[in-house]
Amino acid sequence: MKKLLSATAMLLASASLAQAAGELQLFNWGNYTSPELLEKFEKETGIKVTVTDYDSNDTALAKVEAGGHGFDLVVPSANYVQIWVEKGLITELDRSKLANIGNIAPEWVNVPWDEGRKFTVPWQWGSTGVAVNTSVYDGDVNTSAIFLDVPDALKGKINVVPEMNDVVNLAIMYYGGEACTEDTEVLKKVRDGLLAAKPDWISMDYGATEKLSNNDWAASVNWNGSTMRARLANPAVKYGYPKEGYPLWMDSVGLLKDAKNVEEAYKFLDFILMPENAALISAFARYANGVAGSEAFMPDDMKDAPEVVIPEEFKASGHFLPTCSPKAQEYMTAIWTELQK
Repeated sequence: MKKLLSATAMLLASASLAQAAGELQLFNWGNYTSPELLEKFEKETGIKVTVTDYDSNDTALAKVEAGGHGFDLVVPSANYVQIWVEKGLITELDRSKLANIGNIAPEWVNVPWDEGRKFTVPWQWGSTGVAVNTSVYDGDVNTSAIFLDVPDALKGKINVVPEMNDVVNLAIMYYGGEACTEDTEVLKKVRDGLLAAKPDWISMDYGATEKLSNNDWAASVNWNGSTMRARLANPAVKYGYPKEGYPLWMDSVGLLKDAKNVEEAYKFLDFILMPENAALISAFARYANGVAGSEAFMPDDMKDAPEVVIPEEFKASGHFLPTCSPKAQEYMTAIWTELQK
């Protein structure tokens, strides 16, 4: 009887392992993962992907750092990758398990946040600017004055996404500083400017794609791909690149140190490095990706979209955010905390 029980237990354990081997837990930004991509991956590999959403880099970091999360892959932004590395939360990738690693476009290989792509592979990249309904406001949209010195036509009608690094650094650049500055004179202008502007905002919320599409908001600090999706639903929506300076970003996928489904994770990482699959990611969320050759598979409406192809006159104003120093992060957090009151 004991031997029978042992054999039964072994069979159950084997079944459990087999089931776990067909699963993958992806921790990603909300409304950012292509259902078509997941369906194709599951069909080709038999691996079921469960996506859990987060709304900010800090939220994702805190959740994983607390432990007991059960996730395998995470998608931090460029200025957070080194934080994940330094905290030992993501592991160095085994390149021998990534047959398609050579598909990463050359300009996205030796990047400051992950030299040589030791820890991450590209997901998508884009910019943070402003989205404006031009049927409500027909003035200049290429300025952060849209939310910091709100035009009369937009007062009470503009939203600001609650993403601290993007919003505070847009304000820093507007007031003449550099991203992640420790200059207290600039930071005082940022604090005062944000607090003075807030009464003219309708909200600090996500959901700009939908709320710009259906005219709930007339403007928002927003990301370029989300704005393109809104424009396709509402042609009056236009994306602005603040001439004073705006953040560029790239989100990349990292393998968590305590991932349970490691082999499945590698299969997914290799899968998204295929050009046709990277294009599926972009076709859904409407951002560019970092995989060479994906252009041939991209939707036609993205190839010259003003939200995706940065106009020449505004290219020099875009800046990738560095990983802020602890002091700069402390200053920004203090401003942000006061802004939330």
